[in-house]
Amino acid sequence: MKGRRKSMVGRVVSDKMDKTVVVVVERLRRHPLYKKVIRIRKKFKAHDADNACQIGDVVRIVESRPLSKEKRWVVEEILKGPADRVEQ
Repeated sequence: MKGRRKSMVGRVVSDKMDKTVVVVVERLRRHPLYKKVIRIRKKFKAHDADNACQIGDVVRIVESRPLSKEKRWVVEEILKGPADRVEQ
Protein backbone atom coordinates (compact mmCIF):
# COMPACT_ATOMS: atom_id res chain seq x y z
CA MET A 1 0.00 0.00 0.00
CA LYS A 2 3.00 2.28 0.44
CA GLY A 3 3.38 4.71 -2.42
CA ARG A 4 -0.27 4.57 -3.45
CA ARG A 5 -1.79 8.03 -3.75
CA LYS A 6 -5.46 8.89 -3.90
CA SER A 7 -6.59 10.41 -7.17
CA MET A 8 -9.82 12.14 -8.16
CA VAL A 9 -11.32 13.64 -11.29
CA GLY A 10 -12.98 17.04 -11.09
CA ARG A 11 -13.72 20.31 -12.85
CA VAL A 12 -11.72 23.53 -12.45
CA VAL A 13 -13.94 26.32 -11.08
CA SER A 14 -11.29 28.95 -10.31
CA ASP A 15 -7.83 29.74 -11.68
CA LYS A 16 -7.40 33.22 -10.23
CA MET A 17 -4.50 32.26 -7.94
CA ASP A 18 -0.90 31.86 -9.10
CA LYS A 19 0.03 28.17 -9.56
CA THR A 20 -3.19 27.07 -7.81
CA VAL A 21 -6.58 25.97 -9.09
CA VAL A 22 -9.80 25.13 -7.27
CA VAL A 23 -11.24 21.79 -8.39
CA VAL A 24 -14.80 20.63 -7.63
CA VAL A 25 -15.19 16.86 -7.29
CA GLU A 26 -18.74 15.50 -7.48
CA ARG A 27 -19.81 12.09 -6.24
CA LEU A 28 -23.14 10.36 -5.73
CA ARG A 29 -24.10 9.08 -2.30
CA ARG A 30 -27.27 7.51 -0.91
CA HIS A 31 -28.86 9.36 2.00
CA PRO A 32 -28.67 7.10 5.10
CA LEU A 33 -32.28 7.64 6.23
CA TYR A 34 -34.27 8.59 3.12
CA LYS A 35 -32.31 6.41 0.64
CA LYS A 36 -32.42 9.12 -2.03
CA VAL A 37 -29.29 9.49 -4.16
CA ILE A 38 -27.75 12.90 -3.52
CA ARG A 39 -24.91 14.70 -5.25
CA ILE A 40 -22.01 15.64 -2.95
CA ARG A 41 -19.66 18.42 -4.13
CA LYS A 42 -16.34 19.15 -2.50
CA LYS A 43 -13.73 21.75 -3.42
CA PHE A 44 -10.01 21.04 -3.36
CA LYS A 45 -7.12 23.44 -3.94
CA ALA A 46 -4.55 21.85 -6.27
CA HIS A 47 -1.06 22.87 -7.38
CA ASP A 48 -0.78 23.77 -11.07
CA ALA A 49 2.92 24.59 -11.59
CA ASP A 50 2.59 25.73 -15.23
CA ASN A 51 -0.68 27.67 -14.82
CA ALA A 52 -1.98 25.46 -17.65
CA CYS A 53 -5.51 24.88 -16.32
CA GLN A 54 -8.43 27.12 -17.20
CA ILE A 55 -11.96 27.34 -15.83
CA GLY A 56 -14.05 24.44 -17.12
CA ASP A 57 -11.16 21.99 -17.65
CA VAL A 58 -11.65 18.44 -16.40
CA VAL A 59 -8.50 17.40 -14.51
CA ARG A 60 -7.12 14.49 -12.51
CA ILE A 61 -5.63 15.49 -9.15
CA VAL A 62 -3.44 13.33 -6.90
CA GLU A 63 -2.60 13.50 -3.23
CA SER A 64 0.73 15.08 -2.21
CA ARG A 65 2.54 16.47 0.79
CA PRO A 66 1.15 19.74 2.20
CA LEU A 67 2.21 22.57 -0.13
CA SER A 68 0.50 25.37 1.80
CA LYS A 69 -2.15 25.85 4.47
CA GLU A 70 -4.97 24.36 2.34
CA LYS A 71 -3.18 22.89 -0.69
CA ARG A 72 -2.54 19.12 -0.52
CA TRP A 73 -3.27 18.07 -4.12
CA VAL A 74 -1.38 18.35 -7.43
CA VAL A 75 -2.87 18.45 -10.95
CA GLU A 76 -1.61 15.25 -12.61
CA GLU A 77 -3.15 15.76 -16.05
CA ILE A 78 -5.74 17.75 -17.94
CA LEU A 79 -8.29 15.28 -19.28
CA LYS A 80 -10.46 17.73 -21.21
CA GLY A 81 -8.90 21.11 -21.83
CA PRO A 82 -8.82 24.08 -24.22
CA ALA A 83 -8.05 21.92 -27.28
CA ASP A 84 -11.23 19.95 -26.64
CA ARG A 85 -13.47 23.02 -26.49
CA VAL A 86 -15.60 23.98 -29.46
CA GLU A 87 -14.86 27.51 -30.70
CA GLN A 88 -17.96 29.55 -31.51
